[in-house]
Amino acid sequence: MRPSLVGVITVALLLPLAACSTGRSSAEGPSGSRLQVVAAEGFWGSIAGQLGGDHVEVASIVTNPATDPHDYEPTPDDGRTFAQAQYVVVNGVGYDPWATKLIDANPVDGRRVLDIGDLVGAAAGDNPHRWYVPGDVERVVDQITSDYQRLDPAAADAYQQRHDEFEATGLARYHALLDQIHTRYSGVAVGASESIFEGLADATGLDLLSPPSYLGAISEGTDPTAADKATMDRQIADGEIKVFVFNSQNATPDVQALVDAATARGIPVTTITETPPADVSFQDWQADQLESLVAALHQATGR
Repeated sequence: MRPSLVGVITVALLLPLAACSTGRSSAEGPSGSRLQVVAAEGFWGSIAGQLGGDHVEVASIVTNPATDPHDYEPTPDDGRTFAQAQYVVVNGVGYDPWATKLIDANPVDGRRVLDIGDLVGAAAGDNPHRWYVPGDVERVVDQITSDYQRLDPAAADAYQQRHDEFEATGLARYHALLDQIHTRYSGVAVGASESIFEGLADATGLDLLSPPSYLGAISEGTDPTAADKATMDRQIADGEIKVFVFNSQNATPDVQALVDAATARGIPVTTITETPPADVSFQDWQADQLESLVAALHQATGR
């Protein structure tokens, strides 16, 4: 049985003094040691690690693809990790409230916190899946680099170099596939199982016909309305959508029924996931999914 969040925070409140004993106080800065970075989720941690290289040590909290970050219960070890962090990256927008509580329970002078929802102006109730919004990913890349340079100014040039290499090389396939979909398939009608796909649909110009209220309900684990279910069924039965995209980590009975109906109707089905497989970089995970989407769109349209 996992410890309760209250218990974790109670333990964590005792940790800042222990963190100060490491000799890495904020007054000394990261000189002579690596900047201690914590990311609430592994996909953001992947980006943070690549942008920092040997100058940072990144600990990602939620990395298991079978773990739902919405419902994660932090451990005492997580509390210790947050207590020692000089830089913290959280998704925000109500996605990882447990991380904010651990930050508040473990104050550290000079620590910087990047709340991605705040960075991109996403308010409570907005789609929290900001890592599926390519424009937001770009803003996060720039902000992490800027924050590293403020925290570790002696290595500012190195951080800028890593930023430029990540944009030019690391994200090259990801950018190319986004451009390919937008150029070749913009306007193609598609359906999806939940709101996680909205950001990619917007960025690529795909016409996402699924009712937003249906997408939000599945994402939040609530029951869609009968009207929304009927709309989803009709769009598949009438062939209004050319491709169906579903989150294979959240294949509810309703979603599986849609997958089966699309398959029977001859509509190509492709999958995305909320979190990446273990030990797969952010960009490889996203690009692999985009390649599968391209294949499905090609199958549906012949383009």
